[in-house]
Amino acid sequence: MRFLGNLIWILCGGLISAIGWWIAGLLWCITVVGIPVGLQCFKLSSISLNPFGKEIEDGGGAFSLLLNILWIIFSGWELALGNLVIGCLLCITIIGIPFGKQFFKIARVALLPFGAKVVRRAY
Repeated sequence: MRFLGNLIWILCGGLISAIGWWIAGLLWCITVVGIPVGLQCFKLSSISLNPFGKEIEDGGGAFSLLLNILWIIFSGWELALGNLVIGCLLCITIIGIPFGKQFFKIARVALLPFGAKVVRRAY
């Protein structure tokens, strides 16, 4: 069921979300200082491609807080807003509600990605 959900997910906007993460990662990796931020973008793009069966665990410390503040200012709000809009559009129909919920999950991690860890959920 996860495979089918992830396949439909890619067609319903998951690929667009992943491309957004990849573009943000490439832009951050242009500078030497931004490479850790860019690498985090590439790691989190995996949840944009196949979110079903994965959960996000929050954590981190003071350094994560500092990076999250910089992230919100420069890149986070655009990715979070895009995922939020697509999630709202998908929640208009009953069939799109599970996909919209996944976009809301990604919007939350798009706003505060540092200290977040993607873990595979066992059924």
